[in-house]
Amino acid sequence: MRLVVDLNRCQGFAQCVFLAPDVFALHGEEALLFSPRFDEAQRDRVEKAAAACPVQAILVDYSDEPTKRVEPHVG
Repeated sequence: MRLVVDLNRCQGFAQCVFLAPDVFALHGEEALLFSPRFDEAQRDRVEKAAAACPVQAILVDYSDEPTKRVEPHVG
């Protein structure tokens, strides 16, 4: 998992900082700092932070996670 933040879209509302302070921080009044990689233990908070962003500037990318094999249903 990794975070992708569109810093051109981010308006500094800081909802992410309140919801996941171990991953997001504000530098000054509007500059967002974040860790693109985060621990599995932070997953729930990071997902809530991404959902709470009023301008939808945060994307949680799961592309590096292994996929689960789904067996076809025959019947």
